Parts: sequence; structure tokens; C-alpha cells
Amino acid sequence: MFDEPGFPSDPDYDATAPTLHTFVYCSRAADGVEEAEVNRLIESAQRHNLTCGITGVLVFGSGVFFQWIEGPEAEVRKLMASLHSDPRHYDIVSLEESVEKRERLYANWQMERVSADDILEVLQDALESAEDENNIATLKRIVDHLATGSLDSLGRAQ
Repeated sequence: MFDEPGFPSDPDYDATAPTLHTFVYCSRAADGVEEAEVNRLIESAQRHNLTCGITGVLVFGSGVFFQWIEGPEAEVRKLMASLHSDPRHYDIVSLEESVEKRERLYANWQMERVSADDILEVLQDALESAEDENNIATLKRIVDHLATGSLDSLGRAQ
């Protein structure tokens, strides 16, 4: 009965919750992107995202970005396009993209610095569930980079 169209399959489903587009990705920082540049990026994002209704979290460590973005679909798609053309990072891997009715996980834009070990664990989990061959290859490059512990190995794959 509850698997019929119109019946929510999730008992925690809230019909009054907003419809949010979620985009989660990781990428490698370009040469020269360091703490000061990341701090400027965060300040700019906070101002922009406030006006666009976007919230999320950005994690940066050992030359790797991990970001969770949520908000109105049109605004998140614009931000996604901007991210793909941003020269401050490369090897962008989409880890999740979805549209669903739910409450926001991040009520305010935040940034948290974590150790490479924490990022490595997140990316290893993503690698285990990845299906796209390009994403798998890119995730392997990033995981290998983090596993070496050497920031000098950040060179772009040809």
C-alpha cells in the first residue's frame, strides 16, 4: 500500500520540508592554493551563498577540497557550473547529486579544517561506492596522493 505513487516511502518524510538540490564533490587544489586563498574563497562564498539560499560545508586539507552544497536547484546548478570552470582546483569528482524534500543539513555556511587522514577516509569510502570509470580513476589518483603524504606529488595527471 505505501509503495504506491504519492505515498512517501520514508517514515521521516516531511511534506513541508523544502526541496533541496544537493551536490557533493572532491577536487585537488591547483598549485599555489594555500590557506590565505582558501580563506578568501570562504569569505566570498559566504556572501554569495547567503543571497542565493545556498548552505553547506567546505573542507580543505592536504591539497584536497571536499564540499557539500545544498539549496535551490537553479542556484546550485549555477554554482556547479562555476566550480567546474574555477582554476583553483582540478580533478573534480562528483560524489553525490540529488534533489529531495528535506531539512537542510547545514543551516549556515561553514568551513572546517580536517587532517589528511580524515579526508583520506572519506575519499576511500567514496571510491568503494564509485561506479563511473573516470571518477574511479580520479579518486584513485587523489587517494594515492594522500597516501604518500607528500604535498609535492600534487602534479596534474596527464
